[in-house]
Amino acid sequence: MRRALMIIDVQNDFCPGGTLPVPEGDQVVPAINRLMDKFDLMVATRDWHPEQTTHFEKWPVHCVRNTPGAQFHPDLDTSRIDKIVSKGTGTKDDGYSAFDTEELDLAAWLREQGVEALYFTGLATEYCVKASALDAVKHGFKTFVITDAIRGIDVNPGDIDKALEEMKEAGVGILDASKIY
Repeated sequence: MRRALMIIDVQNDFCPGGTLPVPEGDQVVPAINRLMDKFDLMVATRDWHPEQTTHFEKWPVHCVRNTPGAQFHPDLDTSRIDKIVSKGTGTKDDGYSAFDTEELDLAAWLREQGVEALYFTGLATEYCVKASALDAVKHGFKTFVITDAIRGIDVNPGDIDKALEEMKEAGVGILDASKIY
């Protein structure tokens, strides 16, 4: 079974010092880099917002395309990433899910690569990681979230735990990196 490591939005604006920082968001980077040796394929997503979008009515301005904040965290080993998927590219597009992109049909592309299982890492647990993992299940992939390689915002205390429970109920496997072989 071919497996893909899904690296969700590990971008400067979502890390400490960014415009929409996820607490300890940069701490996922070493875990993700270590996990790369265990996977056949690496796919990274990035928020790639235009300067004007309705998304910024809900959130501070972040990850505007071609800005330093939209770049991947400098310690992320991008040399090993096989595919970068941009999302949130439209003026009315939130782009939470890796599968919600005009760029390509990600599910079809993954199938063309022979991928059957997706393992999610990145930021933020209760938004883009959750939306991507739930969509992966809907597309028929065996889906897992690696808990020590994700971080969330927890806008309302308990949001992260609720997101993990929702994913688990939908059929997403919840595990830590020590369970990956």
